[in-house]
Amino acid sequence: MQDAPHALLVIDVQNDFCPGGALAVAEGDVIVPGINALMADFAVVVLTQDWHPATHSSFASRHPGAAPFSETRMPYGPQTLWPDHCIQNSTGADFHPGLTAGRADMILRKGVNPAIDSYSAFFENDRQTATGLDGYLRSRGITAVTLVGLATDYCVAYSALDAARLGFAVTVRGDLCRAIDLNGSLSAALVQMQEAGVTLA
Repeated sequence: MQDAPHALLVIDVQNDFCPGGALAVAEGDVIVPGINALMADFAVVVLTQDWHPATHSSFASRHPGAAPFSETRMPYGPQTLWPDHCIQNSTGADFHPGLTAGRADMILRKGVNPAIDSYSAFFENDRQTATGLDGYLRSRGITAVTLVGLATDYCVAYSALDAARLGFAVTVRGDLCRAIDLNGSLSAALVQMQEAGVTLA
């Protein structure tokens, strides 16, 4: 058992990010048993859930002529355009059926605002609008977080970088994550995390 100030953040282990889903990450389902086993070691477990309205501005379908995985410019900066995924109340947005979601002390839904994407569990992509997770963890006395889930190079990395910036001790369990690896995004994310002091385990 990890000491009480340590929380496990399980990032976006949802059907649409697993094989057969709308934005499938290769082997995204393989990590589920290991994550379930790891939950027993932590006093606090938080699950995040991408929870997009059907009209979300990060969907390529909302930009006529734009292809999925192309990039556009939003008021808050560059934005990758994704296939429609994790639409609220859809099967794709559900947690993977093998995930022990009932163990969660908190479920954090993100990406709800149609005008802005939200990779990080802590902030939306404007880097300013907080999700409330920081305050929740501090109210529980948490000083360290371990991250697992999908995808290493997007929502896991953004969450890890924000956690480090907020002063948490941060570990990413690479064996319990899988990556999209879009145009070298995985190697770039790993370098960023290392430079930010994140422990890659």
